[in-house]
Amino acid sequence: MTVAAKFEIEYLQYLDPQGKPIGKLPPAFEDPKTLLPLFKQMLFVRTFDDKAIRLQRTGKLGTYAACLGHEATHVGIGASMQEADVFAPSYREYGAQFMRGVQAREILLYWGGDERGNDFAVPRHDYAWSVPISTQCLHAAGAALAFKLRGQKQLAVACCGDGGSSKTDFYAALNSAGAYQLPLILCVVNNGWAISVPRSAQTGAQTLAQKGLAGGLHCLQVDGNDLIAVLEGMRRAAERARNGEGGSVIEFMTYRLHDHTTADDARRYRDDAEVKDAWTRDPMVRLRNYLTAQKLWSEDEEKAWAEECARKVDVEINAYLETPVQPVEAMFDYLYADPPADLLEQREAAIRREGRA
Repeated sequence: MTVAAKFEIEYLQYLDPQGKPIGKLPPAFEDPKTLLPLFKQMLFVRTFDDKAIRLQRTGKLGTYAACLGHEATHVGIGASMQEADVFAPSYREYGAQFMRGVQAREILLYWGGDERGNDFAVPRHDYAWSVPISTQCLHAAGAALAFKLRGQKQLAVACCGDGGSSKTDFYAALNSAGAYQLPLILCVVNNGWAISVPRSAQTGAQTLAQKGLAGGLHCLQVDGNDLIAVLEGMRRAAERARNGEGGSVIEFMTYRLHDHTTADDARRYRDDAEVKDAWTRDPMVRLRNYLTAQKLWSEDEEKAWAEECARKVDVEINAYLETPVQPVEAMFDYLYADPPADLLEQREAAIRREGRA
């Protein structure tokens, strides 16, 4: 018998769930001080997430997609990008967007139903939010193709969930990236559930990372609750892309500790034991324990920073709440550069209904 092909998927993990190092750390992260600002950013993300949920519960925000449990993956992805790179997020990567310069008030505007929350002040070249899952992967592939044709060293990064990796858009993006050796990193945030559908019901693939092999991409599976592993996985993929060695698919193994959104009740489809077990792998606890063991963090410092995070988020919430509401016809301003006649008629009808014609 002749074997046509064999493959292996490397798995990266450097800290165990208790925050103890597993073997030698990558050279780029041997100095634990480099992780401290990122841990603080993770704490900021968790504070923002908690306050956003509370804001929604009081009717001051629309449906909101929590990122509880994803902090290490999202912050690690954002921290690994250069300013000139292009990011194509889905609708949950707040940590990455904060690292890119997006303001919390803009994120709140978006979830408050205001399209101005899609028009980031910084960075202007990143893509807007994408609720239709995985369509952003093709947008990122297009940006990566432009970088290659222009001979630029930038790369494009797209995020999707485990459910998104089953979409045709995802496969088309990875196929294009492989065929044209594009500087594209496809980040699959595997949190175990595509809303109520478990990963086991979505695909027969042993890993989600291996899906990239069919397109000729470099593939990795990473412990997404281990910030060091996330940073190292992204570092490798970015180095390959910038050196003209093509794109990568990275599967980040994490968990969705909150409901899919505030409109969801995950208790209907997953049991308490599963969630309780996932909390033992909390990325915050892992990195906190590691930094504490390195004498770089303490309870007093965390208390002070938590208070500062709360203050910072409250400033952003107030800015969001004080933003004047747009007139109803503004809903038509973000659809077309030159709206068709029927939309213009609807716009005028909306103005008349408001009594402002």
